[in-house]
Amino acid sequence: MNVGPTELIIVLLIVLLIFGGAKLPKLARSMGQAQKEFKQGLTEGAKDGGESSEAK
Repeated sequence: MNVGPTELIIVLLIVLLIFGGAKLPKLARSMGQAQKEFKQGLTEGAKDGGESSEAK
């Protein structure tokens, strides 16, 4: 699925209209934290998965 610059601008404008300018930094921060925690969970899961297969 390719998203061009025009579609991206339209989506960003809709998000700006829905959430308002004041809430966007807080929304972006929480999305960044969620992404960070998700990546940490993936790396921890990969480490745990590798260790459990070696123990067998």
